[in-house]
Parts: sequence; structure tokens; C-alpha cells
Amino acid sequence: MSQERLRIAVVGAGAFGKNHLRVVRESGQAELAGVFDIDPARRAAAAAEFGCPELPSLAAIASAAQAAIVAVPTTAHAAVACELLEAGLDVLVEKPMAASVDEGRRMADTARAHGRILQVGHLERFNPAVTAAESLLTVPLFFEVHRLSVFSPRSLDVDVVADLMIHDLEIVLAMTGQRPSEVNAAGIQVLSSKVDIANVRLAFPNGCIANLTASRVSTERVRKLRFFQPQQYISVDYAKQELFAVAVENGQVRFLPRTFERREPLKVQFDAFAASVLTREKPKVSGMEGLRSLEVSSAILDKIKEHSAVVAQTLASFGRGGSATE
Repeated sequence: MSQERLRIAVVGAGAFGKNHLRVVRESGQAELAGVFDIDPARRAAAAAEFGCPELPSLAAIASAAQAAIVAVPTTAHAAVACELLEAGLDVLVEKPMAASVDEGRRMADTARAHGRILQVGHLERFNPAVTAAESLLTVPLFFEVHRLSVFSPRSLDVDVVADLMIHDLEIVLAMTGQRPSEVNAAGIQVLSSKVDIANVRLAFPNGCIANLTASRVSTERVRKLRFFQPQQYISVDYAKQELFAVAVENGQVRFLPRTFERREPLKVQFDAFAASVLTREKPKVSGMEGLRSLEVSSAILDKIKEHSAVVAQTLASFGRGGSATE
């Protein structure tokens, strides 16, 4: 007898939601139980496009599905996810986990209190090239990370740290297994009311240093992670799903070949979520790990605010006819 497929609903029918709808529909281990969106027209259009029922409310999801994917604006993550968790559903929520640390903590606490799976959609953790790089980890001591994108009107409800950098931040925290002991950061607004470009330096208790740059006002698209550890250098191109690794042994440089199947990270992530729902095992990126990334990103934003205050003083000086050296 074949195993009954999981019934999965998707909340949010925007660009991200549609990607999740596609992945669930194409999955061999799940059934698309329906879609809910507060915009009736968008909900109806998504239901027609993906051949699934329209769900009229969050309450209706509990009777239609076993689990849900939350792909609504970040500001609504906590309210939506907590209602679903309290109704007995397992939840995969898009990153960033929540709009604030307090909201993220409430989500993690709610999942724990109700014995539900809460997975945070840090997509790059499921990139096959990153998984291959993780297999080479020993003692990473220096990270250099760049994530650059051309400007897009999407996700402007959050800053570039929560929009883009948090992907790499979560990976660095997972690879080091530590929280940073020192955070330095700078960032500026360029084309939106939020921080559009940021540079961060993290120092960890074991001496590891991580430099991260994220921009959504670049003229090119770059997604690269590089890290150095004793006698090894590893470079990951997220977009191309390429891994380059070399080691120095006895004064000789040799390549460290790694073969892996290139797959769409969103599909790998969904498969992992479905496996956690079925086995009740802790997800690869749990609510607590999502909360950890949120806490560090909050510390980064605090440092950026400090830098912004200095910049504001500089600009005010120029406005009064002064100079940067006064």
C-alpha cells in the first residue's frame, strides 16, 4: 500500500508563494491542499493556475492540510505562523523568520509549546554546493562573502540585511557553530527607505573572522561564499552551484574534488521539510536557528544605526558649508 501523501497548504500567493505552490505541486510526496491569500483575486488566480482549492481563511487551512508554507510579507509572519502552529499544523516560514526578535521568539516558543515542526526558509542551506562545502568543514577561520543584486521593488518592507545578507549570516553561524563576540557594521540607504547596502565584520570567540557584504543596488548579480581553514581554501558560487576547494599538503597544492547533483534548492528545502513532518525530526534550519540568525541580524542593524548617526552628522556639516575634515 502506498503511503498517503502529505497535505500541504500555501499561505501567500505572491512571487514567493507561487514558487512554493509549484514545488509542492511537482512533489511526489505531497498533495497541494490549497492556497490562501488575503487578496481574493490573487487567491483565485493562484488556485486556477496551480489546480488547487481556494482556502477562504487561515482557520480553513487546519481542516484542509497537515502543514503549511507561509510566504506572506515579513511583518505578518508571526501572526500567521503562530495561528497555524496553535491550530496543530507544522509550518515552513520564509526568511527572515520575523520582523523582530520578540516575534521570532514567540514563533519558536509557540512551536515548542504545541509540539509542532517550525522550519525557517533559509534556502541557501539547501544549495547542493553549500552541502558539499559543509562536508569539508574543519576549523573555518576566515570568511569572505558577497551577495549583490540589481535593484528590485520586491521585499522593500525589510532592509538588505534581512532581505539578502541573512542567507549568508545563517550559513556562517551554522559553519562556525558559534555566535559572534564582536559585531561591526555599516550601511546606507540608496534607493529605498531601508538600508540597501551593508558591510559587516563579525569576530567569533575562537578567532574566526567573517566579512559579509550585501547590496541590492548593484549593477551585477554575485552570490559567493569563500572560507579559509588550516591548509584549505573553499569557494562556493551559490548561483552556479559550483564548489572549488584546494588543500596544501607537504608544500604541494592539490584540488579537493567534490561531486554532487545540482538541484533546485527550493525543492531540496521542501523535501527536507516534508521529511521532518513525517519523521518528527528536528529540521535542518529550526525555529531556534532562525531565531539565532534574527538576533545577530538585529545586532548588525544596531551597529548600522550607530554608523548612520555618524554619516548624518557628516552630511549636516556639509549642509552648513563645512568640510569632512572639520
